[in-house]
Amino acid sequence: MLHVRVIPRAGSSSISGFRDGALLIRLAAAPADGAANEALTALLAKTLAIPARSIAISSGLRSRNKRITVHADLASVRQRLADVLKEST
Repeated sequence: MLHVRVIPRAGSSSISGFRDGALLIRLAAAPADGAANEALTALLAKTLAIPARSIAISSGLRSRNKRITVHADLASVRQRLADVLKEST
């Protein structure tokens, strides 16, 4: 389970660190017609190198604060996120 804070309509899509205990993700997509949720799922799938079907938004479909369920190995998810966050600093 990941706690995520989404910032839609950003210049580009990226994982930017943490804010208030949640993973901060900036999305280029607007929050209309589920586009931001689709972009979020696609970004996480690409970042974690897992299929998009392994990621589900458990709560917060219409909120900036979301809970994401990831069906993957916890150690590999942590490592990939740590690598991405290291690269962004």
